[in-house]
Amino acid sequence: MLAHVPYPASRYPVEVMVQRSQDFYSLMNQRRSVRFLSPEPVPRQVIDNVIRTAGTAPSGAHTEPWTFVVVSDPEVKHQIRLVVEEEEEVNYRQRMGDKWVSDLQRLRTNWVKQYLDVAPYLVLIFKQTYGVVAGGQKKTHYYNEISVSISCGLLLAALQNAGLVTVTTTPLNCGPQLRLLLGRPANEKLLMLLPVGYPAPDATVPDLTRKPLDDIMVHL
Repeated sequence: MLAHVPYPASRYPVEVMVQRSQDFYSLMNQRRSVRFLSPEPVPRQVIDNVIRTAGTAPSGAHTEPWTFVVVSDPEVKHQIRLVVEEEEEVNYRQRMGDKWVSDLQRLRTNWVKQYLDVAPYLVLIFKQTYGVVAGGQKKTHYYNEISVSISCGLLLAALQNAGLVTVTTTPLNCGPQLRLLLGRPANEKLLMLLPVGYPAPDATVPDLTRKPLDDIMVHL
C-alpha cells in the first residue's frame, strides 16, 4: 500500500489560466508532421528531457509500460531504414490496398524514408505487454497500449515545446525485425518510430487545415 502525500497544486487567476491555455494551444497548433529534417546535431540533454516528459504519462496501475529506444549511431539508423523501406515497399505495393495508397497520394508519401538516415535521432517507442519481476515472473501491464499512446502524445508536445520536429510513423510489419535489431526482449512490441531533429531549411509540409472546435467537441 502506497502512502499518500499532499498534492502541490498550482492555481492561477482566471485571466492567467486563459492566457496560458491560449499560448499553449498556439504553440501546439504550429505542430506539423515534418518529413524533411536537418542533420544538425541536437543536444542530448534536450532528448533526455523530452523522454523524461513522456515518462510522466499516466498508466494502468502505474506500471509505466514503455521503453524509449534512442538511436543516434549512423550505422544502426541505416539498418533501421533498410528494414523499414523493405517492408514499406511491400505495404504500398501489396498490403495496404488501393484506397489507402490513394488517400496518401495527396500527402506525397511513399516507402522511401530518407529522414531515417538524416535525422540526428530516431526514437523507437515500445510497449511492454507485460513486466518481468524477480524470479522471472510475469507482471500484468494493464492498458499498456493506451498508456504508451498517451506517453507518445506527451512526447510530441515536448518536442514541439523544444523547437524540434518529427513525423509519427508506425512501420507496418517491421516490429519483430526492429525489436531483434535493437536487442529488445520478447515482452516489448514496437508502437511508434519518431525521427527527431530540426526542420531542414527548405522543409515543406502539406497545406492542411484542422477541424474547428465545433466539429470535435460536444458540450452538454
